Parts: sequence; structure tokens; C-alpha cells
Amino acid sequence: MQRYLVGIDGGGTSCRAAVADATGRILGHGKSGAANIMTAPDTALVNITKAAKAAFTDAGLSEELVQSADAFLGLAGNNVEDTVAYVIPRLPFAHSIIESDGLVALQGALGDGDGGVAILGTGTIYIARSGNRVSYVGGWGFNIGDLGSGARLGQMAMQESLLVHDGIVPRTLLATSLLEEFDNAPPKMVKFSQRAKPGDYGRFAPRVFDFASTGDVTALRIITQSAGWIDAALDRVSEITGGGRLCLLGGLAALYPPFLSPRHRSRLVAPVADALAGAIALAKSSFIDQREVAE
Repeated sequence: MQRYLVGIDGGGTSCRAAVADATGRILGHGKSGAANIMTAPDTALVNITKAAKAAFTDAGLSEELVQSADAFLGLAGNNVEDTVAYVIPRLPFAHSIIESDGLVALQGALGDGDGGVAILGTGTIYIARSGNRVSYVGGWGFNIGDLGSGARLGQMAMQESLLVHDGIVPRTLLATSLLEEFDNAPPKMVKFSQRAKPGDYGRFAPRVFDFASTGDVTALRIITQSAGWIDAALDRVSEITGGGRLCLLGGLAALYPPFLSPRHRSRLVAPVADALAGAIALAKSSFIDQREVAE
């Protein structure tokens, strides 16, 4: 009977899935909504299932085969044990391993080599590999971490806009843009904040970079502060790896380099492959290769 492997790359904005055969050859892809198991585990379960089924459909296979597949899931929010314990038995797969979305990104970007990756998207996390040692920096979630993330950029932009409204800081076009989106009514912004998820804030991040490119002082202040946090995290990654290759990944990866320190820009390399390829490689290693060695 044909065995199928599923790789999942799930973050605060979207969930991507790939299905592969036992050799690791990818057969199909699928995509759905957010899959951060810490902030919204039940929503993540729904979207993981949707993305996996879509991948099987894309491969011309029956959705029902999801139930017999072995899955390696790289998920945002995996560093809370109670959450992982809640999610694992509710997944649709025959066997599942949950690790950080950063780990699958590291594997895809660097293959089996040393170096570090920074995932700069709705959230932020940094992963460093030196030999057999994999170390994580950050990734503590929006409530107490994710400095420099898209969610933080959007939240900071809204905070600055309210400072403008109250006459505390000078008005800029970025602040004006955000205030107008909420009809120049701060109570609407407060209402938004009470129900907003990280991805809701993150949708404002590209706008911050757009206005920074025009010299908007508010946007530049936000990005400069955020880039400083990223530089500090990358310094720690460099300590672990002794320098070497560095990949920036995620939705903001192409936007941040001009604002980072030259000491980090000089080490940037293009990723070998994406996180889904990394998830499939780890699925093959975990479910196929190790079993063959054991047998």
C-alpha cells in the first residue's frame, strides 16, 4: 500500500500543506487560513485539515487518504506544551509530529548545513543550527514577544496614530492613513484592538514599509526600532553559529534588509528551498528513514 507523507507550514496568517510519496517526491499542494495553535488552536485544526485535504486533491488523490498519512507539522505557537497536547490527538493524520514552523523553514532554507534563519512574518522567530544542535531565539508569541513582526509593526502604527489624534506627536501621512481607515474615530480602533488577532494587525505592516520608502518619519521610527530588535536577535544567532550563512524568511524578509545592520546584510544568502520542502524532508526522515534503520 502506498504511503503518503504530509508536510505542514502553519503560521499566524496562513497554512500551507504538501503531500509526498514515500521517497519524498512532492505530489500536490494546498493552502488555507491561519494555523497558530497558541492563539487559536481550534481554528488552526480546521485550517490544517483543509490545507492537507486540498493538497491531496491537488495531487489527484482522495481526501480520505489524509487519515492514513504521516504528517510533520511546523506550527507557530508550538512552544506551549498544553496546546500541543490538545492539538495532537485532534489532527486528522495517522501519525503526527509537531515542531516549530521555524524548524521546517530552517530545514528548507539550509538543508542539512549549519547557519541561521530569521522568520519575519506575522510573528518572528530565529533558529540557529551548529552541527547537531538546533537552538531557538524568540518565538514567544504576540502577547509577550514577536518584536519586529508584522503584527507588532501594525500595532505600533495604530499606537502612533492615536498619539497623533491626541496631539502628542506631529501628524504624518502614515498616521493619517490609519486614522482615515477607521473613520477618524479612535473608539473604532479600540473596538478593533479588543478582538484583533496578530494577523489582523499584520495586514498593516506592508503599509508601514510603503510610507517609510517616502520618508514618513513615523514609519521610519517604527521600522528603525523594529530592525534594532531584529539585529539584536541576529547577533545572538551569530554567537551560536559562529557567523556563517543567514537566511531571512517570511512575508517581511524582502522588506527588512535595507534597515538591518551591514554586519548581518553581508551574510545573507538565498534559501535552498522553502519550508514545505523542509517539512517533507523532516517527515521522510522521521517516518521513513528512521523506521528503515530500526528494521
